[in-house]
Amino acid sequence: MDPRIVIHEPDVDGGRRVHVDSTILGLAYSEMDLREFLRRAGLPDWDSIDITDAGMFRWMGGGPETWDQ
Repeated sequence: MDPRIVIHEPDVDGGRRVHVDSTILGLAYSEMDLREFLRRAGLPDWDSIDITDAGMFRWMGGGPETWDQ
């Protein structure tokens, strides 16, 4: 099964497009932004979820430590 949440590679301004299922949530510029998107999407435990969980998250162009190019 594919991960539900996809975080795309940073754009030229450092923002990372975030999808949950097939819905675009916006551009995240930090982990805090990502967690806010998860909260708005209604994911349980959004504030403590392991964002390195490969079963739930797919990071493209760098992992959770990469927020700018």
